Amino acid sequence: MLAFIALGSNVGDRAKHLAAARHAIAALPDTFIVAASDIEETEPLGGLQQENYLNQMLAVKTALEPMQLLSELQGIEIANGRTRGERWAPRTLDLDIVAYGDTALASAQLTLPHPGLAQRDFWRREMAQLEERL
Repeated sequence: MLAFIALGSNVGDRAKHLAAARHAIAALPDTFIVAASDIEETEPLGGLQQENYLNQMLAVKTALEPMQLLSELQGIEIANGRTRGERWAPRTLDLDIVAYGDTALASAQLTLPHPGLAQRDFWRREMAQLEERL
């Protein structure tokens, strides 16, 4: 299945966190990065005063089911110093499944496509880049 994964970081060495995430995602079982968007700097969402983010999106082919993929991505976040606290808080690494093929899903843990897609211009730009590169 083709999935789109958003990467973001606004704490510490942001570029290093994104690179670590790309490496870890490429090492997931039955998962291959097929395209990567440019990296861009964006202002934080949610209204909290914090540093800007570096963002990137990957297109991956994966045999992992959505919940399995989510679990793996959350493990990568934790391995890179992510702690979950206040919503919209700064983070070393944020990994979101933006889309998973044509899958529509709504659960307490995961909604697909990601509900933030309509409000995040940078995600739409990055997805458009990926679609051109596939």
